[in-house]
Amino acid sequence: MIEISDLPALNAALNGISAVLLTAGYVFIRRGRRAAHKKCMLAALYFSILITHVVLAATILPLALTTTAHGLRAQYTRHVKVAQWTLPTWLYVSVTGVVIYVLLYQIY
Repeated sequence: MIEISDLPALNAALNGISAVLLTAGYVFIRRGRRAAHKKCMLAALYFSILITHVVLAATILPLALTTTAHGLRAQYTRHVKVAQWTLPTWLYVSVTGVVIYVLLYQIY
C-alpha cells in the first residue's frame, strides 16, 4: 500500500510521464503525424488521471470501513482524523471515475 509520504514522489513520476507524452506529442505534430500527436495528448491527460484513480480507489475501501467503524463506535476523534483523508480521497476517486468514463466512452 502506498503511504501518504509516497504521494509527492508518485505525483512527480506521473508529472514526468505526462511531460514525456506532451513533448512527444509536440514532436509528432511538428512532423505532421496527427494521429500520434492526438494519442500522446490524450494519454498525457488520461494516464495521470487513470493511475491516481486506480491507486486511490484501492485505498478507499479500508479508509471508508475504518472511518465508518470509528463513527459507529462513537470514537469521534479517531473518526474525524481518518475522515480528513477519506473524504477528499473518495471525492477525487468519484470525480476521476466520471472523467475516465467520459474519456473512454464518449471521447475515444
